[in-house]
Amino acid sequence: MPYTVRLEPIGIEMEVEEGETILQAAFRQGIMLMHGCKEGQCASCKSILLDGDIELLRHSTFALPDYEREQDYILLCRSMAYSDLSVELLNYDEEILKLAIPVKSYPARVSGIERLTHDMRLLRIRLNDAARFKFHAGQYVDLTAAQYGVTRSYSMASTPSSSRELDFIIKVYPGGKFSSLVDGILKEGDAITVTGPYGICCRRDNNGPLILVGGGSGMAPLLSIFNDMIEQGQDRPVTFFYGARRPQDLFGIDQIEKAGQRLSTFRFVSGLSDVTEQDALDGETGLIHEVVQRQLDRVTDDTTEAYVCGPPPLIDAVIPVLRIKGVDVERIYFDKFFAASPIESEMNPYAKGE
Repeated sequence: MPYTVRLEPIGIEMEVEEGETILQAAFRQGIMLMHGCKEGQCASCKSILLDGDIELLRHSTFALPDYEREQDYILLCRSMAYSDLSVELLNYDEEILKLAIPVKSYPARVSGIERLTHDMRLLRIRLNDAARFKFHAGQYVDLTAAQYGVTRSYSMASTPSSSRELDFIIKVYPGGKFSSLVDGILKEGDAITVTGPYGICCRRDNNGPLILVGGGSGMAPLLSIFNDMIEQGQDRPVTFFYGARRPQDLFGIDQIEKAGQRLSTFRFVSGLSDVTEQDALDGETGLIHEVVQRQLDRVTDDTTEAYVCGPPPLIDAVIPVLRIKGVDVERIYFDKFFAASPIESEMNPYAKGE
């Protein structure tokens, strides 16, 4: 029998079925709670159990230390109900709760794969039949290649107006279980299951200045947000920071700058972290948070929003810079790209020394 979970302080009640976590139940019913990795690693869904009994599945003690568990802290993505529950949410976004879309699975097929750089691929997926997938710009899905037994999470690079054709920017890692499929194994017509949407780093319908910061596969949600804003006819001042290692790792710049011409105020800044004497430079050097610190003027408009997408160390480095520059912490939205394996984490320049 299902159990009832009451979410405080927002007063929402929902049902949790046997065998599903609280977060999975929320997704199924279109209640978009704060979340990140969905695997007990990031602590984004950390909450307090006020009443009731749960089973807490295996999780990282970095996300939920033992001393916090003794104080009734839980992770919604790893908690299964064994009675009716009352849970206090530590983080929630009322605006996102209003935008939530129930998570569903959609059959689809590969419709194309394009080489963007030596280690970046554009994967295009087409939903089957008359299926229409609704999402908000900036969100992500789980892609499952059942024939290979692999599921990975990727953000849409396309906009919500493309309800059947979905684009994804995928970084190819040596030994990456899904990314290696995109690099020569998957072909047009192969079956893919799309499950989603997930993610709370999605575009708000505001009119203030906009700051976008990312690089690599983190460009996908930023491109979705940026292009969706333009499609909707919004003319907001935009500053777009794009980080990469070397000039040959940059892609899509012409399209970004062309789209930016439709705005009254647009500035594009690229940052390169691993340049050599032989590289022809047309941008800034340094890690992207260093570039933002040098190139971003102090923000004086309290309606300014910032979206930051990429690996956790990038997010953790950029957010303090944005705050120093005057961006309200409540208006900084981010999507942390958690590596699926240690080898992928080691390939990230921001992860050196970890």
